[in-house]
Amino acid sequence: MDDTVAAPTTACTKDQLQLVSQGKLTIGTDKPAFEPWFKDDDPSNGQGFEGAVAFAVAGELGFDRTEVQWSTVKFDSAFAPGDKQFDFDINQVSITDKRAEAVDFSKGYYTVKQAVVAAEGGKYAKAKSLAELKDAKIGVQVGTTSLSAVKEVIKPADDPNVYNDQLDVVNALKNKQVEAVVVDLPTAFYVTAAQVENSTIVGQFSSTGGAPEEFGLVMEKGSTIKPCVDKAVEALKSKGELTKIEQQWLGSAAGAPELR
Repeated sequence: MDDTVAAPTTACTKDQLQLVSQGKLTIGTDKPAFEPWFKDDDPSNGQGFEGAVAFAVAGELGFDRTEVQWSTVKFDSAFAPGDKQFDFDINQVSITDKRAEAVDFSKGYYTVKQAVVAAEGGKYAKAKSLAELKDAKIGVQVGTTSLSAVKEVIKPADDPNVYNDQLDVVNALKNKQVEAVVVDLPTAFYVTAAQVENSTIVGQFSSTGGAPEEFGLVMEKGSTIKPCVDKAVEALKSKGELTKIEQQWLGSAAGAPELR
């Protein structure tokens, strides 16, 4: 992208945005796209929390649904260095300083908690504290803040089993290859409701000791549309739209006990 012809930060009308495909907003996410983030593995239907957020941001930028196109982007390649074939990516990507060296992030659109899921009746199903999970064999996805949270907050005696994608993590729990898994809280509700029979949310915990962990929209480093995307997210926040979308799609998240 040529920064010398960047639209001024105040010019956020869609015809002035520098886009991957002019006149279309290209949004990236992984496949399969899991609930409760997306519904029926179809980001284009605008259902599920992130599906709804993506179209709400698109709307703030002046795009109707017919002007949005979706691109399949593997989770960890979304925030790897290099050129991007999307205008922004939405895929439960937590904002971290390290990732921000390679890509730009929008303002946060969701504050994240991590959660521990175990088999009902298993050794760790009724754990009340993080200390009680020290000896658990834990499964977690590579490249995620869930993995950092396991290593830095739970600090299990043995290294966790690390899997390439979320489905592998879920299957490891299902097949009893691990005793517990760590995922973000809304995903935990979906795992227990629809993916692993007789599983339970042991509890939730914060993955950081400091500022809250937030999901952000990912953009290419130096993206000229970042100020406009930030403005769109802030507008949705101030109008209460993000809260409304969260309550609709992630409403059950209040039910998990806090692990300390």
